[in-house]
Amino acid sequence: MKMELDYKALGLKVGLEIHRQLDTKKLFSPVPSELYEDVDFTFERRLRPTMSELGEIDQAALEEFKKGRVFVYEGNYKYSDLVYMDEEPPHLPDEEALKVALQITYLLNATPVDEVHFMRKIVIDGSNVSGFQRTAIIGINGKVDTPWGSVEIPTICLEEDACRIVEQGDKKVIYRLDRLGIPLIEIATTPDIHHPEQAKVVAKFIGDALRATRKVKRGLGTIRQDLNVSIKGGARIEIKGVQELDMIPLIIEREVQRQLNLLKIKEELEKRGAKEEELKEEFYDVTDIFSNTGSKIIARALKNGGKVLAVKLPKFRGLIGFEIQPGRRLGTEMADRAKKYVKGIFHIDELPNYGITQKEVNKVIERLNLEELDAFVLVAAEEDVAKKALKEVLQRAKEAIRGVPEETRRALPDGNTQYMRPLPGKARMYPETDIPPIFISEELKREILENLPEYPQARVERYVKEYGIDKSLAQTLVDDERDELFEELIAMGVKPSLAASVLVVVLKGLKKEVPIENITDEHIKDAFKLLLDNRIAKEAFEEIFKELALHPEKTALQVAEEKGLTLLSEEEVEKIVEEVVKENIDVVKAKGMGAMGMLMGRAMAKLRGKADGKLVSQLVRKKIQEFSS
Repeated sequence: MKMELDYKALGLKVGLEIHRQLDTKKLFSPVPSELYEDVDFTFERRLRPTMSELGEIDQAALEEFKKGRVFVYEGNYKYSDLVYMDEEPPHLPDEEALKVALQITYLLNATPVDEVHFMRKIVIDGSNVSGFQRTAIIGINGKVDTPWGSVEIPTICLEEDACRIVEQGDKKVIYRLDRLGIPLIEIATTPDIHHPEQAKVVAKFIGDALRATRKVKRGLGTIRQDLNVSIKGGARIEIKGVQELDMIPLIIEREVQRQLNLLKIKEELEKRGAKEEELKEEFYDVTDIFSNTGSKIIARALKNGGKVLAVKLPKFRGLIGFEIQPGRRLGTEMADRAKKYVKGIFHIDELPNYGITQKEVNKVIERLNLEELDAFVLVAAEEDVAKKALKEVLQRAKEAIRGVPEETRRALPDGNTQYMRPLPGKARMYPETDIPPIFISEELKREILENLPEYPQARVERYVKEYGIDKSLAQTLVDDERDELFEELIAMGVKPSLAASVLVVVLKGLKKEVPIENITDEHIKDAFKLLLDNRIAKEAFEEIFKELALHPEKTALQVAEEKGLTLLSEEEVEKIVEEVVKENIDVVKAKGMGAMGMLMGRAMAKLRGKADGKLVSQLVRKKIQEFSS
């Protein structure tokens, strides 16, 4: 649902936070920064929030602690060491990662700091074994120019990435240590973005600068884009995990829509005279009403010894079911809050439904003594659990009276967002005492500044001029981050036009059929090596890559041999061409060279992937001349 809004009048403010993994060793220990599946050992931890130096506790950390989870960590002795088990102090930061961070600083028109000081940021969701993440400012005061105006980049940070989540349960989360410690660049802009499309332009500029270094990792999970969005009268919302550049404008539009609708709900509640003090922690046991219910969810909860509790929400009828984003309502937001305790809630605006009858609804209304505009929410679970869930519902209802609550939300694939936790406070940073300050010399700054890498757009222009390939092909190569592989293929001796065509046209053509993300750079280079060694024809690429996408454990040579795609000798090809000509001798004698197209089609149907098309064409022409003379 596209909304045409006056973003200037709405006072839209957007800030970006972009995180990207660097392709170097881990930040505080000289072990490879690679993901693995083989696990040699595990250990458990519990994490707790602590007070800052000012005696404050971060609310986001406290929210995580309330979940009471145990964290299990999986490791591999080759790729893990004591630093990332929090059993040994960190080493000095990786020199290459530091230099790449300085490159990025200059590419973003920023100024490097004179001294790097690492800090600890409290994180107790289990993603860091120590309970904190190490981070340091590398550059300040960067800038991006856009058609809507300049956007400042106040900080460019270098930090360690978190563990990779393997399995998540209500009380136990399993993490893998492989991602922990991978160097991560964090780039934050000021909230000077005032249009959804402007955010995309800024994100692309930053992404181009990162890719220019050719030292950033590629693939799913290596880049994370977060948005901070607010409008006049609304609140700052942090949206985590925006994966795709093209989704940024839609997610901003949907968040603006959500805040506008929440403000409408607030306005209606004010008209109705709703008061926070009327939202009381009075939970009604209505289990008896549902003793013979047709609701499978409630019946299952009762069978397991649970109860059905109800809470009264005065003046909320008709507003819990009010749509705030496509397919999401205020009731959805209440359910998101309650999910840490129960799988779902029932509210009056969606009933009768889910096996709950109008008769049962009427009995609840009577039991709670509801007036015309009053609403109720039901939860079926163990009594203590149900009460905790309904307290979350009450809290979200109180926030609805105030308007838009500040919170951290996750981006959903359809452009909507979902509640994660309260916004982190300022009481989560304190100095890292295990790493001394690192002085950045003028000599190092000068060396990096004088050897800055080529910007992606300049690379596009160079490819067109130097290699003579189509500009749209060159642009796609760079945008899809295939440019480095493209240059490696050229260095192997592959023709630029063929390399570009395969990387862009052939692979993209397979995207709808097979998971092309399984095809690695090594797969592609191996396939081209077979071509250069005259082991396969270029026509074999499509079938080889299709099979490799489905079976990435195989090699290009294995696939070529299994599928019979290895090239035939010239004698074998000539024999097949001669058979095709003889089968169509009447056409050859009648049309002569006019039969060329038809014969080529039939010959290639038999030889595709097994012979070079140019050779087949030469032999078809030769045989036509022989048999028509």
